[in-house]
Amino acid sequence: MHDTIRQEIIAALLEGPCSARELSAAAGTPEREVPVHLEHIRKSITLSGQRLTVMPAKCKKCGFIFSKREKLKRPGKCPVCKGESIQEPRFMIEKID
Repeated sequence: MHDTIRQEIIAALLEGPCSARELSAAAGTPEREVPVHLEHIRKSITLSGQRLTVMPAKCKKCGFIFSKREKLKRPGKCPVCKGESIQEPRFMIEKID
């Protein structure tokens, strides 16, 4: 057990790619709060030679990939087909070489 929610999230991210839902379960925090914690983690881990990598969300209907999206939360609609069935972005921590 770690001390803080962010430490719990970091521990989960070090194990491999996770969605916001999986991070929420691992840290025991509401899913809507995970993107706020990820923003802080993104800034703090760079000092230790690590980075937060985002595998972008993808529309399940037309295959559009949200590659240029800066926000860490799941998009609501696809800008191409307007579909709402979106595969969640996944996050992980990688070492910077």
